[in-house]
Amino acid sequence: MLASKPCLRVLEVHSPISALLAEQLRLEPSPGHSVAFDAVWSSSLTDSTHRGLPDIEILSPSNRLQGIREIFDVCTLSMIYDADTGGKPEHFAIHVKMLDRAGVGAVVIEDKCGLKKNSLFGNEVSQVQESVDGFCQKIRLGRASSGPQGAMIIARCESLILDRGMDDALQRCLAYVEAGADGIMIHSRKKDGGEILAFARRFREHCAHVPLVCVPTSYAHLSFDELQAAGFNVVIYANHMLRSAYMAMREVATDILRHGRTLEVEQRCLGIEDILDLIPGTR
Repeated sequence: MLASKPCLRVLEVHSPISALLAEQLRLEPSPGHSVAFDAVWSSSLTDSTHRGLPDIEILSPSNRLQGIREIFDVCTLSMIYDADTGGKPEHFAIHVKMLDRAGVGAVVIEDKCGLKKNSLFGNEVSQVQESVDGFCQKIRLGRASSGPQGAMIIARCESLILDRGMDDALQRCLAYVEAGADGIMIHSRKKDGGEILAFARRFREHCAHVPLVCVPTSYAHLSFDELQAAGFNVVIYANHMLRSAYMAMREVATDILRHGRTLEVEQRCLGIEDILDLIPGTR
């Protein structure tokens, strides 16, 4: 896909039904031009939240594999897997093999160590960045474990998240590419988006063809077209399916309590006939 399209749209999914929606949804904003999601994102944040657990790397790939298999039972889109820090290098190598066999197309690991905290906290909480040498060794082990035709290994740099500066981020990412990373994910929590666009410009001066990935959760005003024009090859909408689902469920449940019946919420719910027709073979 990366060879055939300049930039991919990727949507977070946390269940088979959300994956079905991601695959089936297609819009035609103008005649002869359609847009759809190219792949799905298995998020450690939404997978843990979906289970009522904190986002602290509590779920290993072994814990998440069954959910991945259930998604692939109903969805043919490629999957990018959020592997947090990847854990111990030796464990990461084994997990890459497991994920590769399950059908995962790319595995993302972030260059932090110790107890994982969500990146959007930044320096509000204690977060420790891995040494460059240590993280490069993890990349090498994962790359060797996956093999030339296996899952891509994408290195996620947290330097901008931790306010280490543009130079540190660039130096680290170039080292990760040298170590064998198949792509780079650069993360930022700055809401104006300037930092992420500036990084893309500088990175492209050194690496013209290495896939570059972004997650525009913080800089939500930047459009897909703008990010593509800036040099990004993958744009991941990383948590919106679960966030929106929770909001809808809370509002419906609240109104059932408020009114003592479901009449007031029926128009916000999928019709019974529609849900019976949603999955082939139900009737």
